[in-house]
Parts: sequence; C-alpha cells; structure tokens
Amino acid sequence: MSSHETEVLVVGAGQAGVAMSQHLTERGIPHLVLERDRIAERWRTGRWDSLVANGPAWHDRFPGLEFDDVDPNAFAPKERVADYFEAYAKKFNAPIRTGVEVTSVRRKAGETGFRVETSDGAVEARYVVAATGPFQRPVIPAVVPDTPGLLQMHSSSYRNPQQLPDGAVLVVGAGSSGVQIAEELQRSGRQVFLSVGPHDRPPRQYRGKDFCWWLGVLGKWEMAAPPKGAEHVTIAVSGANGGHTVDFRALAAGGITLVGRTNSFDSGTMHFAPDLARNIAAGDANYLSVLDEADLYIARNGLDFPEEPEARILGEDPECVANPLLELDLAAAGVTSIVWATGFAVEYSWLQVENAVDEAGKPKHQRGVAAEPGIYFLGLPWQSRRGSSFIWGVWHDAGYIADQIMIQRGYAAHVADKPLQHAVTPQSPAGVLEQEIAVPQSV
Repeated sequence: MSSHETEVLVVGAGQAGVAMSQHLTERGIPHLVLERDRIAERWRTGRWDSLVANGPAWHDRFPGLEFDDVDPNAFAPKERVADYFEAYAKKFNAPIRTGVEVTSVRRKAGETGFRVETSDGAVEARYVVAATGPFQRPVIPAVVPDTPGLLQMHSSSYRNPQQLPDGAVLVVGAGSSGVQIAEELQRSGRQVFLSVGPHDRPPRQYRGKDFCWWLGVLGKWEMAAPPKGAEHVTIAVSGANGGHTVDFRALAAGGITLVGRTNSFDSGTMHFAPDLARNIAAGDANYLSVLDEADLYIARNGLDFPEEPEARILGEDPECVANPLLELDLAAAGVTSIVWATGFAVEYSWLQVENAVDEAGKPKHQRGVAAEPGIYFLGLPWQSRRGSSFIWGVWHDAGYIADQIMIQRGYAAHVADKPLQHAVTPQSPAGVLEQEIAVPQSV
C-alpha cells in the first residue's frame, strides 16, 4: 500500500466499521477502512461454534438489507451474520482493505491530521475513527493460578464441549455467553457449576412479541446511561435453540448447580459470595418489571395481544439457591475446566494520541467524539444509548459520528490548507488503490 492520504481513516471492519463506511459513503466523504483480518472476523472465529445472534433477524440488521435466507423471527447463525456484513459492504462498494493491521496513530507535528502506521505502509488522514469495538482483550480475573489438571480458558476461546478434558466444568459469569455455554455443556453430559452475578433477565418473548420489540416500544433502548450501580450488569437472554427466556430455576432443574459470584481461590478450593439468592431475586424483579410495563403499554394502546399469565409463575427456589454452596473443592467435585465468561477490556495501545484515552486506556469521549480533536470512537457499550453496542444501534451511532465529521469539514473549509491527494472516494475512477481495497466477491 506504500504511503497514501485519505480524509477519514476507519480502523476495523466489523459491524461498526462497515456502518461507518456506509454513512461516510452516503455523505461523499473520502475514506479508507483497514481491517487486520477479514470483514466481521470476530463473528466467524471469535466465538463458540453454536453461537447465534441474540436478536431476531428482523431486528439485528442494518437498514436497506434483510437476511434473505433467515426467517425474520429466527436468530441468524454467526457465520451468516458475518456474511451479512460482507454483503452489506459489497452493496455500496465499501473501500475496505483487509489483512492490514494498524500499529500506531500519531498526530502530525505542526500539521493537520494524523500519520497512521500499518503493516503495509503509512496512511495520512485528517480524521481517524477507532471502530474496533469493546471486545478486544479477554478479561480473566487473577483468581486461580495455573494449576496442574485444571484447564482455564476465556469464553472467547471456547468452541464446543469436545474441546475440554473429561470432567466437570465451572462457568464463571451468567450473562448471555456464560448461560449459553453452561447449557451446551450440560446437554453434552457434563456436570456444570454456574457462577451467577448481578444480571438483567428480560423475557425472550412476552404476549407474542420479542424482547427487542418490547425494549424498543418502551423506550429502553434509548436509555442514555445505565442506572447507578448497574454499569457492569449483564443481560441474560438467549437466541440459542430457537430463542428462550433464561430461567435459572430451569437450569438448576436440568442439573446445573448454581453458585454465587466467584470471590477467591486457595488450596484447591473456590470460594463464592453469599449473594446467589439476591442476584436471582434482582433478575426476577427486572423480568417482572418488563412484564408490568408491557401490560400497561398494551392496555394504554388498546392492543389485542394474547394473555400470558403463566409468564409470571416463577416457582420455588431450587435447593442450590436456597442453600447455596459457598466453597467448592474443585478436585473433589471433579472439576477439570473453568470457562471464564467475564467479558473484555478495550485495547487502544495503537492509538498514540494525547488525550484520546485515559490512564486506564479507556476512551475519553462524548457520544464517540473524543476529547482529542479529529479522533472518534464507534461500537462502544452505552456510547450514546443502551442499544449502542447492538447491530442496529451501532449503525445509528455511525450516522452521528459522520455528521460530526461533516461539521468539522465545514469549519476546515474556511482554512487555507493543502488539498489531500490520492483520496479514496466512492465516485473516483477505479485505480490501483481501489483495486487493492475491493471487497471480496464471495459472500
């Protein structure tokens, strides 16, 4: 690629980068998208084999392109989701260059814009959008040291039950990933212990409508910030096996042993917090509050939706909740594996620009506009609303970022500046650079 100039450099071609490119293309803004792997690679190879989208196909998509081979109410397999983003990029001839890793972004001394070093040469850009999303560095708490006979892996490395050695499994984390992995392991014949922390537990469906629809009409996707104290509360919902409401009592009835939050480990014994019943009760309260708001919405709008009184029947707490284990001798229990479904941290070490990230490496931004002029972030949880890290949400956030870039371009037009050369634009004739960054034709 040698050295090139473009007005906007987008780093990452997952759902965020593809959405960003679409909005920039629509506004006629010259740009280039660099992706170190393939388009939407994390969907293809960064999760377990049986993963499906957590939202139905009618909801988890971008405007202007539907899943043509997935029922609107079904949940697309991960490979199909990746194909979808590739097809979407092809639809508007997105200027994406795959197989190119960005190694550093630095502000040009005494000049406007940034110099971007990559594995295939340098790029100069006036604006940079970090569209790498929040799932960059798997987080495994420093609880259990390396122990002979005990395999530890993050959920991002888990693929299927056959990957693990024989024996019982402790799954730490009861968000969507942890619950689905625990269910799959239990169905494979494993003894499973599931460590449950604070969580929201919306109904998969209620009175004929998916929870994505309910959160939409009730305005919950538009929440601008999480409730105080709930910044790290996960959502326990599943699209697996046709989609179902996560029911921890049903998991226990199926043979999974629920335990509280994982606290510490010593001498082969894992210690759990005495908070299991409290976490389950808080999840139940969240679940019932959605039902209450849905019933009120139906009544206020005179909708003829089917009654569903059985949805409010929670049942008795299972024995493992009423009398929870507070410690577990892993060897005695036959536990040979721990799957840490404990989330991710961002990774912006390549963004070597003052004031873009804080001391902990987290973005300093307002709705994706960085504190450092010319830098933008996209794909972050709660970037502008609760829905920001979801497929449809990132598309709307990308539109906002594109508008902010347009505003800055307007100001820049009043400053005599060196015109950019070799800019990649959707309207420019096909040249060497455009041939290099063409989207693959196979989708």
